[in-house]
Amino acid sequence: MRNHNILTLDNLSLQEFDAETDLIPLLTPEDEEEMNKEELPNSLPILPLRNTVLFPGVVIPITAGRDKSIKLINDANAGNKIIGVVAQKNEEVEDPTKNDIHTIGTVAQILRVLKMPDGNVTVILQGKKRFEIDTVTAETPYLKAVIKEVEEKRPKKNDSEFQAIVDSIRELAIEIIKESPNIPTEATFAIKNIESQSFLINFVSSNMNLTVKEKQDLLTINVLKDRAMETLRYMNIELQKLELKNDIQSKVRFDLDQQQREYFLHQQMKTIQEELGGVSYEQEIEEMRQKAKTKKWDEKTGKHFEKEVSKLQRMNPQAPDFGIQRNYLELFLELPWNEYSQDNFDLKRAQKILDRDHFGLEDVKKRIIEHLAVLKLRNDMKSPIICLTGPPGVGKTSIGKSIAEALGREYVRISLGGLRDEAEIRGHRKTYIGAMPGRIIQSLKKAGTSNPVFVLDEIDKLSSSHQGDPSSALLEVLDPEQNKEFYDNFLEMGYDLSKVMFIATSNNMATIQPALKDRMEVIKMTGYTIEEKIEIARQHLLPKQLKEHGLTTKDLSIGKKQLEKIVEGYTRESGVRSLEAKIAQVIRNAAKSVAMEEEYNKKVTDEDIVAILGAPKLTRDKSENNDVAGVVTGLAWTSVGGDILFIESLISPGKGALTLTGNLGTVMKESATIAMEYIKANAELFGIDPEIIGKYNIHLHVPEGATPKDGPSAGIAMLTSLVSLYTQRKVKKDLAMTGEITLRGKVLPVGGIKEKILAAKRANIKEIILCHENKSDIEEIKSEYLEGLTFHYVKEMKEVVAIALTQQKVKNAKKL
Repeated sequence: MRNHNILTLDNLSLQEFDAETDLIPLLTPEDEEEMNKEELPNSLPILPLRNTVLFPGVVIPITAGRDKSIKLINDANAGNKIIGVVAQKNEEVEDPTKNDIHTIGTVAQILRVLKMPDGNVTVILQGKKRFEIDTVTAETPYLKAVIKEVEEKRPKKNDSEFQAIVDSIRELAIEIIKESPNIPTEATFAIKNIESQSFLINFVSSNMNLTVKEKQDLLTINVLKDRAMETLRYMNIELQKLELKNDIQSKVRFDLDQQQREYFLHQQMKTIQEELGGVSYEQEIEEMRQKAKTKKWDEKTGKHFEKEVSKLQRMNPQAPDFGIQRNYLELFLELPWNEYSQDNFDLKRAQKILDRDHFGLEDVKKRIIEHLAVLKLRNDMKSPIICLTGPPGVGKTSIGKSIAEALGREYVRISLGGLRDEAEIRGHRKTYIGAMPGRIIQSLKKAGTSNPVFVLDEIDKLSSSHQGDPSSALLEVLDPEQNKEFYDNFLEMGYDLSKVMFIATSNNMATIQPALKDRMEVIKMTGYTIEEKIEIARQHLLPKQLKEHGLTTKDLSIGKKQLEKIVEGYTRESGVRSLEAKIAQVIRNAAKSVAMEEEYNKKVTDEDIVAILGAPKLTRDKSENNDVAGVVTGLAWTSVGGDILFIESLISPGKGALTLTGNLGTVMKESATIAMEYIKANAELFGIDPEIIGKYNIHLHVPEGATPKDGPSAGIAMLTSLVSLYTQRKVKKDLAMTGEITLRGKVLPVGGIKEKILAAKRANIKEIILCHENKSDIEEIKSEYLEGLTFHYVKEMKEVVAIALTQQKVKNAKKL
C-alpha cells in the first residue's frame, strides 16, 4: 500500500476537526481490495488502547506513555511495522492483561513514529483488517497473541437497500458537518471524495462522538449492512442533538446580545452621570450598605434590608420599580430604628415648663408629672395614650409642645381633621405608582427618634369613605398591646410605637367610635373662667402680641380691668382665640400711632377700648327680678362655656293645651311635657286646683329663639315655672337651677356643672339648686370660684318647689 494514499488526521472527529490539517488522497476501492487480499500473520504483538477504537482503513494518531507500549512500538517499527490494536474494557487499568482487553481488534500498520519532548511516543496507525484473539502467548515484555481473521459479510454489488443506507450516511455526515460549529466545512470534501462504501462506514463510525463501548460494538458487527444501519441510527441521534443544541444557543445568543446592548448603554449612562458629578447606582447601593451598618435594628430587620438591597441590585435602573425600591430602602435607612431620646426626669423643671406655657389645666399637668415620675422609677414603661377633650381654643394642641419640652422629647403633630383614607394612616402598598408610607411612619422619620410626643389633632373629625375607615386603622396605633408591631403597608414590617407618647385632641367625644375611645385615657378640659382668661391674657397673650408687633411693655400696657372689659364685652368663647385677636387689634392701633409718631395713651383706658373695638357687642345675661310669675332662671352648657337662660310661661283661658316655643329640641320638649303631666297628677301637692288646669292654656317659651336648645337639664326650671304660674307665687330672687326630672318626681344629675356655676356667678346669682349627685362635681371646683354662692342639693321635685317658690304672690296676680 502506497504512503500517498493515506489520510493523515490528528484524532479526527465529526465534533473536533483541526482547520490546519493537511489533506492527502483518501483510500480508494482499489487500495481497499489490495489490503483485503493481504495475508494476516499467525501471531502479533497486541497494543491495548485506552480511549478509542481503530477501524479498518482509518488512520489515527496514538500517544503511548506506558513502558510496555513504547517498547512494542519501537520493536514493531524496527521490524515489519504490523501490530494488533485492541481496546481496553476499562481505561483506568494501567497494566492490562488478557482479561482486561476485548477479543475483537484491528490489524494496524505503523506509518510514522514521533518522539515527544516529554518522553512519550506518538505513532500514526492505519487499520487494515479485523481479527480475533485466539490465545495470549505472552504478557511480557508486552502482550503477544495467536490471532485469526474475522470474516466480514458484504452485501451483493447490486443491493439497492445497502446503497440507500450508504447514501444516507454520506448525506447525514455532510449535514452534521454543517450543523456543528467545531467542524470546518473542508471536511465535507473529504466525505464526498470517499468512494469505498465500507471505508465510508468505518471512517464515519471511527469519528462519531460515541463511547468506546459503542464503537467496539460497531466493530464487532460482522455483517457490513447491519453495521451501516447501526451507524446511521447513531448519526440520526447525533444530528438531532446538534440541531437542539444550536436552537438553544441561538436563543441564548439573542438574550445575551440584548443584555450586552443594555449593559453597554448603562455603562455609557454611568460614565455620563459621573462626568456630570452624579453618583452611579452601584455607588449608591454601597452607600446604603455602609449606612445600614450604623443602624440599631435587630437581626430580623437587618436580614430584610439586605434582601431588599440585593433585589435593588438585580434590577434594571431604568425599570419603574427601581425608583420605588430605592425610595423604600431610603425610608428604611432614615427611620429611627430603636433610637430613643433621653427623657429628662427633673420633675420640678417639667412642672415649671408646664406652668410657664399654660395657665390652669391642672388635670393635664398632674397626669404628665405622674407619668414622668413612674418613668423615672421604671424606665421601660409603656407611654400613655391620652385624649384631651374640650371646647376650641383652650390649649389642647399647644400643650403637646410643652409636654415634649418638659420630657425632653421631640414634638410631632398630624392633623386628622377631614382624613378619610385608611392609607393615610397605614400607607400604600409599594406596588402602586406613587406609593408612600402612612403619616405615622413619615412623622417618625421627620422626628428622628422612636419616642416623640405625638399629637393626633382633631381625632373626632375623622371621616370614612369607600377608601376605608381611618379611625379603625388608628385602633392598632393607639392600642398599647398592639402598637409594638405596628404594620405599615409600605414598610412591610412591624414598627415599635410602644414608646411614643400619643396625645389625641377632640372637641366632641360623641363622634369617636367606642373601640377607639376605650383605648385612650380621656382628660376633660373645660372652658376658662373670666378670671383665668384675664390671667392668660396678662401673662401670655399680651407679651406675645407685643413681641409680634414690635412693641414692648414700655410702649403699651393694658390693665386687668380693661382686659375684663374686652373679655366680657367682645368675646364669647371657652378658649382665648377671639380674645387674642381683640388684644392684637388694640396693639395694632398703638403700633400705628408709634409708626406715625402720633400721641396715644400708653396705658389703655375703657374709652380707648370702645374707640378701638367699638361699642360692646355682647352683654351677659343678669338675673332678673321676681315680680312676674312663671319666670325662672336656668343654667345651660354650650360649646363656648356655660350660660344662663330664662324659662318664661304664660297662662290664658282655654282647654288645657301646652304650647312650646324657643327653638327647642326633642329632649327639652319632653321635659316640659313631663313637668306638665307631673303637675296634673300631683296638683293638690302644690296647692293647685285640678279644675283650673283644664280651663287654661299654657305657653312655655325660652328666649333667644334663633339659638337651638336641647337637653334635659332645664327640667326642674320648667317645673318651677309652671307651678309658679298656676299658683301666682314669686320665685326666690337671685336663684338658678339645673337638673333632669322624671315622672316619678325624682331629680337626676346633669353635666357641665363647672361651666354652669361660673355662668351663674357672672350673672350675680346667689343660690343654685342641683341634684344631690352633682355634689361631687362642686367639690372639684376651686373654692375661690364658689365664694358668695349657696348650693341646695335635692332628690325630688317637691323639694325644688319648696326651695324655689316663696309664699308671697306676685304683683298684679291673676285670679284663676
